[in-house]
Amino acid sequence: MAKFDVIKLSKVWLGISAVIITAAIASIIVFGLNFGIDFTGGSLLEVQTSQEATLDDVRDIVTSVGYDAIVQESDEHRFLIRTETLTPEEHDQILSAMDDRFESVEEFRFESVGPVIGEELKRKSVLAVILLLVLIVLYVAWAFRKVSKPVASWKYGVLTVIAALHDVLIPLGAFAILGHFIGYQVDTAFVAAILTILGYSINDTIVVFDRTRENLTNLRHSDTTFADIVNRSVVQSFGRSINTSL
Repeated sequence: MAKFDVIKLSKVWLGISAVIITAAIASIIVFGLNFGIDFTGGSLLEVQTSQEATLDDVRDIVTSVGYDAIVQESDEHRFLIRTETLTPEEHDQILSAMDDRFESVEEFRFESVGPVIGEELKRKSVLAVILLLVLIVLYVAWAFRKVSKPVASWKYGVLTVIAALHDVLIPLGAFAILGHFIGYQVDTAFVAAILTILGYSINDTIVVFDRTRENLTNLRHSDTTFADIVNRSVVQSFGRSINTSL
């Protein structure tokens, strides 16, 4: 492992990343993200049927009443139904139609989110991510303030954010595709997942940077090149990065 030259193949790794990131960005631009009711407003019903039912069966019932719906199966005979914002009367109408079809339907939850609240959630989520990235740049620049050669300390912070954006754009692109073809939605739980990915990504990056800082100090007076030091640091971090991610 110690002899593996990561830096020598850097163009290969960057090329692979460039292809994946380009595909992710293109997917986001072409398909967009399928925002859930948390961000767009709407109603969510979670019901369980007494008889065997398919997604198409439930979707057809809601459509027959006059509403478009996105239906997902959450458990056996249990479904999540997302529609436009429903009044109590419209909500009862859908449940009545399902009762007629499946004899008995148990409702586990019904909640509605207005479009104004949805936009506010979307705005605050974006601001939270931006604020997090700014704080990361400041913290990493401060943490590496004594490392100024051959890379300025503030660049460590910028590179940490670039690496984090790389790791976030990929699942965003994946969900743009899944949202377009399968109906997967982006909601507040997805935002929490993105923040989790950011956390793991930043942790990995800082571990590599910290090992680089240590090796720069230990090998400052040797003939080792900066590329060799970075390569050694990356290789030394493989085990920890893989174990943490797993």
